[in-house]
Amino acid sequence: MTQYRRTFLKSFGGTLSLPYLESNCSVHASEKDVARTRFLVVGNPFGMHPANFFPSEFGQDFEISPTLKSLEWLKDRITIVSHTDHNMISGHGREISFLSGVLPNDANSFPEKNLSLDQLFARHVGSQVRFPSVGAALDSGIRMSWTANGVEKFPITDPQELFNHLFLNLSAEEKRQRKVMLARNSSILDAVEGQFADAIKHASRGDRDRLEQFQTSIRELELTLADRSTWLDRDKPTFDISEHFVGQATIAKKYDAIFDMIAYAFQADLTRVASVEFPAELNYTDIDGVNRSYHGCTHNGRGEDLVQELVSIEAFQIDRLARCLRKLDSIQEPNADGSMLDHTIVLFGSGMGYGGTHSNRNLPIFVAGGGFKHLGHVDARDNSGKNMPLCNLFVTLVKRFGIERDSFNKSTGAFQLGYT
Repeated sequence: MTQYRRTFLKSFGGTLSLPYLESNCSVHASEKDVARTRFLVVGNPFGMHPANFFPSEFGQDFEISPTLKSLEWLKDRITIVSHTDHNMISGHGREISFLSGVLPNDANSFPEKNLSLDQLFARHVGSQVRFPSVGAALDSGIRMSWTANGVEKFPITDPQELFNHLFLNLSAEEKRQRKVMLARNSSILDAVEGQFADAIKHASRGDRDRLEQFQTSIRELELTLADRSTWLDRDKPTFDISEHFVGQATIAKKYDAIFDMIAYAFQADLTRVASVEFPAELNYTDIDGVNRSYHGCTHNGRGEDLVQELVSIEAFQIDRLARCLRKLDSIQEPNADGSMLDHTIVLFGSGMGYGGTHSNRNLPIFVAGGGFKHLGHVDARDNSGKNMPLCNLFVTLVKRFGIERDSFNKSTGAFQLGYT
């Protein structure tokens, strides 16, 4: 079985681009005129300074914390979750489990392996949209996005490249070349499919089941390639990001450009799943009062000046997100009541609790928008004082996105967050 699986992957591993592999749905006419749920996840690698991130009171009548100050206008549409994690030993390297709850080396022990939440959603949306998912950052990623095959999804790290990807139309010659590539990929799939007849003939019963599952995957992929080809002749919408690059191209302007492009991509239904990363090595020294690297500020030894620089970076991250949420809230949702924010599940968090101690416990998590009946600040511990698995929250988000399932990797239930 292993031999055939490797042959299958090798046959197209260097030829098919990743978005094709993550699409497996066709558009339905009935879905064209209904409200669409979207998902935006924003993450960082080092968590948040707990005393400045978490409010001091639980419940809906809480005072907004210093780091979250820019979200005060959204207090009635936000749920901040304290005391949740993935039950991992603390240390660097665990933060890549943020959206899966699982480390790659342990993936085979779990039903979803290390498939990340955003890619589960992207697989569900499939080719209903031009891009099943969009990922962006300003530097190498924090490794929070993974496909079902355990392949890391890398973010686009240049705003201009993101613009070209989302909004630049192909020339006639480029379209022709792309169609040739799609046809070639389809031919490769046909060739791979031919290998299965002999493989199944000589396989054991258990291996036969696995090979038949691969056959099903190939047929789904063939449908996907056909759907992808239909997008080539559809022009992308126009969009202008030049206002963000008048004068000095600061980190704030670059992230504002990224968030604006994602907001417009949502509005134009180019995608319904997006991730934005604040990576580890990004230089934040153009932020007022910040003189050290992001990573350097986490090793603060509780020194007041270093902690303040760290909190300034974290507040900056939230402020950029808050600006995006205001934009989403200003857009009327087509074909439905409320704003686009009311129909967009927004998740912020990290796979690390606090970089200053390398703790992977009590992850800094909040959910905004999405039409939920929000709860304010919630203590997620059970009656024995044990932290809630973060995957319990993911189960709730999965259901809100329209996927009927009752578990996700390490979940033990669903977080009780209703929606209208």
